[in-house]
Amino acid sequence: MKTDLFNLPIDSNVLVWFGHSSYFIQIDGKRILVDPVLSGNASPIPQTVKSFKGTDIYTVADLPDIDYLFISHDHYDHVDYETLIALKNKTKKVICGLGVGSHFEYWGYDNSKIIEKDWNEKVELDNGFTAFVEPARHFSGRGFSAKNTLWASYVLQTPSMKIYIGGDSGYDTHYAAIGRKYGSIDLAILDNGQYNEAWRYIHNLPEDVLKAAQDLKAKRIFPVHSSKFALGTHDWDEPLVKITKLNKLSYNFPLVTPMIGEIVNLKDTNQQFKKWWVGLN
Repeated sequence: MKTDLFNLPIDSNVLVWFGHSSYFIQIDGKRILVDPVLSGNASPIPQTVKSFKGTDIYTVADLPDIDYLFISHDHYDHVDYETLIALKNKTKKVICGLGVGSHFEYWGYDNSKIIEKDWNEKVELDNGFTAFVEPARHFSGRGFSAKNTLWASYVLQTPSMKIYIGGDSGYDTHYAAIGRKYGSIDLAILDNGQYNEAWRYIHNLPEDVLKAAQDLKAKRIFPVHSSKFALGTHDWDEPLVKITKLNKLSYNFPLVTPMIGEIVNLKDTNQQFKKWWVGLN
């Protein structure tokens, strides 16, 4: 679906997903972007990890100016050179883990725009907006470099909501620690896709997503990291099929499962979503 992001009323509180782990949030008058990859490629080698047909309906030209750009880590499916170069003049602040800002500096971003933080630190962004930097169980690196930048998750406190931006992570005790630290989370955004049993220490399996949401005391779950790039060996729709089935059997969390581009109303906890992936090949 194609939502006109320029003409969203500034007082509307919405989320629009671009597939995989890229999404736009408008909340309490601020515009936020997370891990944008809009070039159609999630690899340093052109034409090797291409987006699925029909999933690249948004470009940077479709985005309004961004108040806060959150980067969870610097892998190519989360930090895309082509997208970020195009965003340079539209972005007011970049929030990232230690070392990740070096990419933005190299690409010509003004240093005054870049905020790098360690785990367990926080950023006072604006009146009523605070970003808390928290751990994740993952890794980092681009090209031949590895583990010289920090991967992170975030708790974003706005004047009216508490949103968990999970980035990429395997299941571990950090979810329960974050849940104890911040109390209930209004919306937990967690990676659910491009997983493998052999990689479960760095990527959640669907059952891990539900356990993590329970640990986080989440009111709603938005499972991401699916439906755009094939980085794992499972069927493209397996993450959504599995998490909806497991959730219905054992948890019954309200699941946020929009189509790419569909408006998610952040304050409507009863919003219903179609199982749009059923029968789609």
